[in-house]
Amino acid sequence: MSFLTIFLTGVGLAMDAFVVSLTQGMALKGGSGDKKHIKLAVKLAAYFGAFQAIMPIIGWVLGRYFEKYILSFDDYIAFALLLLVGGKMLYDSLKGGDEEEVKSDLKHKQIIALAIATSIDALAVGVSFAFLNVSISSAAIIIGLTTFVICFIAVILGKKIGSFFQKYAEIAGGVILILMALNILIQNIIL
Repeated sequence: MSFLTIFLTGVGLAMDAFVVSLTQGMALKGGSGDKKHIKLAVKLAAYFGAFQAIMPIIGWVLGRYFEKYILSFDDYIAFALLLLVGGKMLYDSLKGGDEEEVKSDLKHKQIIALAIATSIDALAVGVSFAFLNVSISSAAIIIGLTTFVICFIAVILGKKIGSFFQKYAEIAGGVILILMALNILIQNIIL
């Protein structure tokens, strides 16, 4: 498989993480030059990039033995995690709080849940890589770095967009995550 093909696969796999990073960036409050925003961008990008790199490796290793089991429930996991995190985000935004506070206090377990939810597809790609004799180490590095860059940019972009819609940004983020979960339900579970 060529570098370009793996890179484009990485871009495709990063789209869910991009949307989540964008919505988290939109939910940020505080000044635009605040170092906490950069710290959150690096943190989210690192988690999402790492999980997008690790999941294909796991899929590749387990691919020959557990393909039918992994593919039979991956959509349920992604649906549940996105619904829970989106619901909590929506609940927190409607509950209210200090508008000047920087919303960079995502808990590690929340970020891990988001990283898992957005990288389930990468697990399935890893399974397919096992059958295509793809060099999993280079593919994982390319996918992970691609996701890191995309998610970092998404948080910064989301912060800039969110400053225009700051009051409603966290609500929009929660709704978007819930809609992503419902889309998974409709397209992959029900149909």
